[in-house]
Amino acid sequence: PTPTTPSPTYNLVMSDEFTTPNRTFNDGHDPLWTSMDKSDDDMSSSGGGSLHFYNSTNVNTMNGYLNVSTTIGVTEWKGYDPYKEEHVDMKKTYKSGMVNSWNKFCFTGGIVEIDAIMPGSPTTGGLWPAMWILGNLGRATYEGSTNKIWPWSLGDCNRRLQHGQEISGCSKANHYGLKPNVGRGSTEIDIIEIMPGEQGWLPSTEPKVERPYAAMTLQIAPGIEGNRPNSGQRPVLVGNEGTNGHPPSDPQVWYSDLGFGGNTTLNPFFYGTYLGKTKPEEPTHRTEKEAYQADAVGAIHQLKEVHFSKVHTYRMEWRPGKGGRIDWYVKDTDEDARERPGGFPFKKEKSDEPVKNSGYNTPQKPSPTGWTHAFSISDSSLSITGAQIPAEPSYLIFNTAVSSTWGFPYDTPDTCVKCFDCNDPKCACALPKGFCESLKDGKTSMLIDSVRVYQEEGKENVGCDPVDMPTREFIKGHEYRYMRPLPFEDKHPLKDIVRGGGGGSENVK
Repeated sequence: PTPTTPSPTYNLVMSDEFTTPNRTFNDGHDPLWTSMDKSDDDMSSSGGGSLHFYNSTNVNTMNGYLNVSTTIGVTEWKGYDPYKEEHVDMKKTYKSGMVNSWNKFCFTGGIVEIDAIMPGSPTTGGLWPAMWILGNLGRATYEGSTNKIWPWSLGDCNRRLQHGQEISGCSKANHYGLKPNVGRGSTEIDIIEIMPGEQGWLPSTEPKVERPYAAMTLQIAPGIEGNRPNSGQRPVLVGNEGTNGHPPSDPQVWYSDLGFGGNTTLNPFFYGTYLGKTKPEEPTHRTEKEAYQADAVGAIHQLKEVHFSKVHTYRMEWRPGKGGRIDWYVKDTDEDARERPGGFPFKKEKSDEPVKNSGYNTPQKPSPTGWTHAFSISDSSLSITGAQIPAEPSYLIFNTAVSSTWGFPYDTPDTCVKCFDCNDPKCACALPKGFCESLKDGKTSMLIDSVRVYQEEGKENVGCDPVDMPTREFIKGHEYRYMRPLPFEDKHPLKDIVRGGGGGSENVK
């Protein structure tokens, strides 16, 4: 089933077609998936801008789709504020959905194909839909489980970096069933993250790309520590000797031999995250010696309005470990593809009236194979830091976030009140144009028609606790990291399954 390796036989090791209506994914309802009931918080000194509460009722199946909806709605609860060191009244004004297969279904290497329709309007910012995989040692949105674990992919010992990597290759006696002298982590591969918003060419993109686009990213540590590219600019790979009045400068350092295809460019807007020394009041703890750089090696690929109204296939091929690689593909539009039930709820752009200085309505030629090989990363590209292509057993995640750092206005008047509540008129200047209107009808949903995972015959590696890369005993020994804080009263990270559901598998070529 892969455009790059036509000869091997692949097995379909997991599929979910979501044909059974009214499935629910609350904790304990489904053997494959769990939908979240928690606030998506980033309790760091800088904050993550999350504005939503993940509600399990925002995830279900209908019309043959997995439906992940985003709505305006208040959630209030009493939670612990680590800065005030007391329980306070908390509130979020948006509800959305996240569903994942953490500690239920994991795989190491293979091909993921997802048929999906993106949520909302392509020209209205504010939503952050994503389809991604994360190593099982970290549980998405549970910061205690990812601190000094995410997104490490360094198996060998590095004495200088070992303090920032909790499970280090320098440890001769790793406990909890972990192998000695094998560094571990929770690596992240973003199959796609969607940025909708106002049209117009984006700076530093070559070829030119505008919103909406799909970001395709490997997030990995250790990262490049010195002479990093500046956010919003392409890497300057040639130094300046101080001519023409400019001070001398060294060339910037970034990953080489990355592959780009179709209307795809290096992502110049996000090069990674520095996980610095934490403040005493933060819920996670890192000393100055434990601080580390994580890199985002990524590309952005041009999408069109049709990706929000018809099913398209997104594909990620993953060959793990040393000598491996990751490839991202987007399938061309199929004229017979399923359309959004009830039709496209937003105003369509007129193809005969393109926006000035924009290529949004410029048709792209179909590729000869029906696929665009948008982006690729080989293991040799990562040699600059000593990291490797991820080899962690990883699980699937589908979610739509609402964040003030993603598609929201960043250049607002000084008189603008920085609040983000659609029901508060004084917040209007800080919200994306049309955003609140797009959510009020309750029809803004990411629709997933199917998800399928293939692995090469004879190299199948399915499970969250494989012999070579175990996770079960470590998670059991640190259960508190994988559970919600008060007022939730979780006895264990996951409840026992009380009723059935899920998908099937079969062998294919």
